[in-house]
Amino acid sequence: MPQASPRGTYLLISEALRARIAEGVYADGLPSEAEIGREFGVARTTVRRALRALEESGDVATVAGVGRQVSGGARQAPYERIMADLLRQIQEGALPAGSRLPSEAELAATYDVARGTVRRAVRELETAGHIRAQQGAGRFVSPTP
Repeated sequence: MPQASPRGTYLLISEALRARIAEGVYADGLPSEAEIGREFGVARTTVRRALRALEESGDVATVAGVGRQVSGGARQAPYERIMADLLRQIQEGALPAGSRLPSEAELAATYDVARGTVRRAVRELETAGHIRAQQGAGRFVSPTP
């Protein structure tokens, strides 16, 4: 948009993005706010308003750790994927009650994510009572909660 942006520019951008979503252009997720801003020649605030309009209409959903995704195709956040996998291992007996979980660094390498992502997954499992932390010793699988 080479000239001064009139009011409602965010609506034009949201409509353009909505059309692309319908065409299947964004199957792997929407571009970043910065990329959309550069493409349309508008400020990030305008892009955010356009994306908020898409979220309010249900066309787009924000997935923590992943970004904005086309609704219906939203993927699981990385920490949720790790939680689900560890919980599955606990339920199937691959990680029996009392066994020690691998370290955060080992889990981060296994799942190819940052340690903060692993930390969040482990904290959620701990809050739910599936694992327990022991100061200086590590984290262990709890007896069935």
